[in-house]
Amino acid sequence: MKKILVLGAGLSTPSLINYLLEHSVEHDWKITVGDISQQMAKDKIKGHQNGIAISFDVFDDAQRSEYVKDADLVISMLPARLHYLIVNTCLKFKKNMVTASYNSKDAVELNQQAKESGTLILNEIGLDPGIDHMSAMKVINEIKKAGGKLTGFTSSTGGLVAPKYDNNPWNYKFTWNPRNVVLAGQSGAQYISNGLYKQIPYHKLFERVSRINLNGYGEFEVYPNRDSLSYRTAYGLDEIPSMFRGTIRRPGFSRSWNILVQLGATDDTYVIENSENLTYRDFINSFLSYDRILSVEEKLAKYVGLNEDSIEMYKLRWLGLFENDKIGLKNATPAQILQKKLEEKWGLDPDDRDMIVMQHEFKYEMNGVAKMLTSSLAVEGKNNVETAMAMTVGLPVAIACKLILTNKINVTGVVIPTTKEIYEPVLNELSEYGIKFIDREIDL
Repeated sequence: MKKILVLGAGLSTPSLINYLLEHSVEHDWKITVGDISQQMAKDKIKGHQNGIAISFDVFDDAQRSEYVKDADLVISMLPARLHYLIVNTCLKFKKNMVTASYNSKDAVELNQQAKESGTLILNEIGLDPGIDHMSAMKVINEIKKAGGKLTGFTSSTGGLVAPKYDNNPWNYKFTWNPRNVVLAGQSGAQYISNGLYKQIPYHKLFERVSRINLNGYGEFEVYPNRDSLSYRTAYGLDEIPSMFRGTIRRPGFSRSWNILVQLGATDDTYVIENSENLTYRDFINSFLSYDRILSVEEKLAKYVGLNEDSIEMYKLRWLGLFENDKIGLKNATPAQILQKKLEEKWGLDPDDRDMIVMQHEFKYEMNGVAKMLTSSLAVEGKNNVETAMAMTVGLPVAIACKLILTNKINVTGVVIPTTKEIYEPVLNELSEYGIKFIDREIDL
């Protein structure tokens, strides 16, 4: 019997855990799901005979060592900042590990140690990062094999609400960790365009928006996402003159969100004194200058150069940020206060379904002809538990784990899924779940 340890039972794990349990009888697996909330872990295994739910404290060295040592493979779905604890413990006991999170600098530095111990630390095999890498590498390698030369690559992903359930003025609802949404982009972004390096600081990020169209779903906007440059080497595109990774939202989202960024409401670096007794109106007013005559709404509109009747101000009013409701959070940062209000307004309703959209653009030259291949993905969730986000994050992780445990993936070290040995079987199986791309090629 093979033992799988899943750490974390949050919003992105239902499809992952369901897959492992569904295949557990066939492959003789025992799945232990650990979370700080044992009840949350129990909810995910649903009484399955091969599932065990435990209360897990990642900071408990003895408990962490005990469960990792006893496992054949460890899956970490914990917040990215906690992965280092799991990675080091897995290396200590020579246990393979899989995560959906970004490769950290600390993890990369353990690559040689992992190789020497014969251990695999597979990161970035969720949605973004994950499906984006695998689907991109498949096309890039096909173009290269046919003799083409890549001149530009753009990749954008978004987690949104499905059109039928899109019923608020922001055209957005939470489909993953709300904290990550509020703090998104705070490190800024960098990419390369026609050989020119672009550095976008956080306070300008949501002003640098481009537009794309997805077949059947209309127009979207894209803002730059993190560090696009670091993936040139990983993708074998060191000399490419244009490379960009972005985040997809419905039109108008970034312009409205940028008001909250400029105001300082997304700051997570300090605590607001007496925050529990403030109202949301007090919270917004605290960022604005004193004025005996103008209202809070008038001051904010003036501060950001908008008409008080603009769609952006309407969206802020809809959120309830000018209401006199008490915040009720003690020692809270601005970002935490904003998150509380957003969770009240942007939560998925019981019957809602979310949607994942992803689109790649590959510009290349083939036999002297400039071409562009557009590869698009759209996936809608089943319900507000088995969401498109949970499916597209969790299923690649689960499939990769099956391939590792059945000796179909035999690499070692700290890696991401950019090799054919990993991406080909994972993408093939994902297509069986309706997670597949539609390609369209044109001459430029």
